[in-house]
Amino acid sequence: MSETVTTAHHEAGAIGPGRLVLVVGPSGAGKDTLLRLAQAACADDHDIVFPRRIVTRESSADEDNVARGPDEFRHACEHGDFAVHWDAHGHSYALPLDINDDIRAGRTVVANVSRTVIGALRQTYADIVVVAITAPPDVLAARLAARARQSDGNIAERLTRSVDDRSAQADITILNAGSADYHARQLVRVIRNEGWHD
Repeated sequence: MSETVTTAHHEAGAIGPGRLVLVVGPSGAGKDTLLRLAQAACADDHDIVFPRRIVTRESSADEDNVARGPDEFRHACEHGDFAVHWDAHGHSYALPLDINDDIRAGRTVVANVSRTVIGALRQTYADIVVVAITAPPDVLAARLAARARQSDGNIAERLTRSVDDRSAQADITILNAGSADYHARQLVRVIRNEGWHD
């Protein structure tokens, strides 16, 4: 499986002063669940933004994305409509360009991305925190099997995939094997820059 990433061209580390909180982790780790709970907890804070990803796949109960066809997605890429985009598992993903306006306005932007984009994003944005959400392998496998989304591809391959890039290392890791509400509160504390332990 190949993954590619492209970011809009900017001076290194130029985009700030807001923060970009990147949520990463293996399929089945529960990223979307924790993000949904965190977004609800931050709903009244207009300085925290959860942009919808653009994906060449229909939205589902697990993932609230903006669906685009491959041709429409490619056209948007060619016109510079994305802050960052990448290909993975047979689909294309992107974050909208307007996250840059939010970050320039001092807001915190929270997004679920591939580890493969972290190195490029660290060079583009002034303040980034990477939060890895993971779970034990048996839990990941069970969650992926229960989701049974055809477009997820081979479960075994997804569970063994890794990214060998020091810039992709997480700043904080949340082991999402207990209460989703508890782990969402940890994520909210990171988003609000309050630390993450009780």
